[in-house]
Amino acid sequence: MLNIQKEGLAIRGAKPVREKWLPYGRQWIDDADVQSVVDVLKSDFLSSGPKIPEFEKGLAEEAGTKYAVAFSSGTAALHAACFAAGIESGSEVITTPLTFAASSNCVLYMGGKPVFADIHPETFNMEPQAILKQISLHTKALIIVDYAGQPAPYDEITDMASAHGLVTIRDAAHSIGSIYKDRRVGMSTDMTIFSFHPVKHITTGEGGAVVTDKKELYRKLLMFRNHGITRDAQELQRQYLPKWYYEMQILGYNYRITDIQAALGTSQLQKLDQFVDRRRELASLYNEAFRQMPELAFQRQAEGTSSSWHLYPLRWKRDYFTAGRDDIFQALQAENIGVNLHYTPVYLHPYYQSLGYRRGLCPNAEALYDEIVTIPLYPLMTDHDLQDVVDAVTKVYNYYLK
Repeated sequence: MLNIQKEGLAIRGAKPVREKWLPYGRQWIDDADVQSVVDVLKSDFLSSGPKIPEFEKGLAEEAGTKYAVAFSSGTAALHAACFAAGIESGSEVITTPLTFAASSNCVLYMGGKPVFADIHPETFNMEPQAILKQISLHTKALIIVDYAGQPAPYDEITDMASAHGLVTIRDAAHSIGSIYKDRRVGMSTDMTIFSFHPVKHITTGEGGAVVTDKKELYRKLLMFRNHGITRDAQELQRQYLPKWYYEMQILGYNYRITDIQAALGTSQLQKLDQFVDRRRELASLYNEAFRQMPELAFQRQAEGTSSSWHLYPLRWKRDYFTAGRDDIFQALQAENIGVNLHYTPVYLHPYYQSLGYRRGLCPNAEALYDEIVTIPLYPLMTDHDLQDVVDAVTKVYNYYLK
C-alpha cells in the first residue's frame, strides 16, 4: 500500500520531496539496444537496408495488420496517412483539439481544413456525438487520437465513418500496446500511425510508422516516403526497363527511416510487453492513491479497453483549490517532480488563431486544459520514485485545498 500522508507540510520554506529532478518521461535503453545499433554501424547498410523491412514486419505483427511502413517521425507518418487518404484543398478532416499539433498540422500540409470535435469530460477522448455534429459534405476523413494511451470508442466511430464514406486514421502515438475489445491497436481503422519519440513506449530516437490492411494505401505510403519514386516493375508506367530504371510518379518526400533507427526499434519492440505491463502497474498504484483525494480526477478507463498508459494526466478541479493550475504546476516542479501539460487545445495556438479558429469551439477540452497536469510515468520509474510523486501531489493538494 502507498503511504498517503493526510497532513502535508507548508510549501513555503519546506524541504522539497525529492533532491533530484524526476522527469515526466524517459526512454529505457539497455545493452541489447546498444548492441543492435553497433551491429548496424559495422554493417554495409546504414540506410535503405534489411533492418527496415525487419522492423516493419515486427510492427505489422504487433498491430495485427498486413502492412507497415516506417517513417522518419510520427509527424511524417501522419502526413503520409493524409496523402494516402486523398486529403486535398477543400477537404475537411475531423480530429480532437486535445493532442499534439501534428495531429492536425498534417491536414494543413495537404491543403485541407482541420475541424475540431469536443472530448468526453471523463475519458478525455473524442466524443462520437461531437464528431457527428461536425460532419459535412466536405468531410473526407477522421483522425482519432487515443489520448494518453486510452483507446477511443472505435466501434461507434468507425460505424459512423462507414455510413458517411469517411477514411479513418488512428493516431496511436500514445497507444501502441493498448487493447480495444480484444483487438490490437492497428485493427480498427483504415490506417494507424505510431510514434517512436524517446518518451513513447518504444523509441527509435525519432521515428514513426503507418500500419494498414489495404494494399493500395500501402503502395501510396511507400512512394510518399521516398520522393514519390518506385522501382516496382508492376507499377512502372514505361516499358523500358533496364536494371537501374525507376520512376517518380507523385510528389513525395524524403521521409525514410534509417537502418540504425530500425535496428533500435526492432530491439525495443521485443520489450514492448514488459514496458506496457510496468506502465499499467504504475498507473494502478497512482489510481489507488488518488482515489483518496476526491478533488482530483484521473482519466476514466472505458469498458472493454486496456490502456497502454503513455501519460498520466491528473485533473485538479478548480472549485476545490485556492490556486489555479499554473500555481499547482509550479509547486510540483518546486518539489523536483517533472510535471508537464498535455495539451493546449490545438486551435488556441497563435498560428491556428491566425487562421480564424477561436476559443469556445470545444468547451470540454478547454475546461480540461485549464485544470490538467501530467505527472511522471515511464517504465524505468521505481516504486520509490512513484511514492515521491504521490507525496509531492499530497503535499501540494493539502496546501491548496480549500
